[in-house]
Amino acid sequence: MRSAATLAVLLFALASNIVLAGKIAKGPGNPVPPTPPAPVVAEAPRVLQVGPTRTYKRIAEAAKVARDGDTIEVDPGDYLGDVAVWTQRRITVRGVGARPTLFATGLAAEAKGIWVVRTDDMLVENLEFRDAKVIDRNGAGIRHERGRLTVRGCAFRDNENGILASNDGTAELVIENSEFERNGTGDGYTHNLYAGSIARLTVKGSWFHRAKVGHLLKSRARENHILYNRLTDEFDGNASYELEFPNGGLAFVIGNLIQQSNATENPIIVAYGREGYTAATNELYLSHNTIMNDRTDGGVFVHVERGAAVATLSNNILVGPGTLNLGAAKVTRDDVTLTGWSDFMLAPRLDLRLRSTSPLVGRANAVPTVNGVSLRPTAEYAHPVALRPLRPDGRLSPGALQSLGP
Repeated sequence: MRSAATLAVLLFALASNIVLAGKIAKGPGNPVPPTPPAPVVAEAPRVLQVGPTRTYKRIAEAAKVARDGDTIEVDPGDYLGDVAVWTQRRITVRGVGARPTLFATGLAAEAKGIWVVRTDDMLVENLEFRDAKVIDRNGAGIRHERGRLTVRGCAFRDNENGILASNDGTAELVIENSEFERNGTGDGYTHNLYAGSIARLTVKGSWFHRAKVGHLLKSRARENHILYNRLTDEFDGNASYELEFPNGGLAFVIGNLIQQSNATENPIIVAYGREGYTAATNELYLSHNTIMNDRTDGGVFVHVERGAAVATLSNNILVGPGTLNLGAAKVTRDDVTLTGWSDFMLAPRLDLRLRSTSPLVGRANAVPTVNGVSLRPTAEYAHPVALRPLRPDGRLSPGALQSLGP
């Protein structure tokens, strides 16, 4: 028979572990477990509206309160001095209806430009950026410093730089169906579009024209895809290079209309490696471009500095007086050189469709796929700032435009 002392010990142990109302009572060796933290509920993306009759009158106000994943919709109108810095991880800003215009009016975010972008992923649509100027004469409509920036259906006019991208080696810039006009200070160091040493630049269906002494498009990106654009200095422009890759890199230039005016200050139209090669891969592929030189004193259609690994020119039409300087270790060419304009519909007006009677129609050579990129065009530029898809099985002609005139 158990003693009274033994029973007392058993009763104490039982009381230390008894479950009362679903809770474990405190006792030796049986502490109360900590309360788990409340689950984090992600806030749903919002649409913030900006305009004279909206909650937010200025884009800068919406930029300060926007959260990751939000969309900001901007009503038509002129937005004066509406400068902003964007730091959200994901953000979309788009104009709704007629394109809103952002005039710098002497102001600049961080003394850099109308907008400064440091996001992981930003989409900008249907907005116009004008008159960005700063004290160091390097102001930009958009200063792109980090992450992936996509610009679609926008315009950049009369800025010191249209878009200026940083030297962040992980950044990516995508331009689609946009227009760049009259950007630059006239010093030759500011351009319609200037991409620094970023990872990748992609430009499609866009129109670059009349840069002020600087280049229509300059890129130090490690990889470049310049596809189905119009890079033309028109008849009164005085841009320097129409297209430059100063440090080489991997460059695919497919389906572009490229034209140099008689007023240019530099005879070279496409320049590659002029400031020394810094990329691990230095290969230039030009396919199905129409490159025309209106400089009466002649010019250089393509200049490749010595040291490049590959320069491949396929199915391009070179029009007007000019030469090629191809200093690559491996050069491949099957271009068409024309001295006159009779094959085109109306070359003096930059209607560079081939006439249906031209012997060049349907005479393009087969082109390879390089690093997973086909040199065969899948679209053509449609003026202004649009793309027209091509039949994947259709016969191709040399040059940028596959649509024919009568």
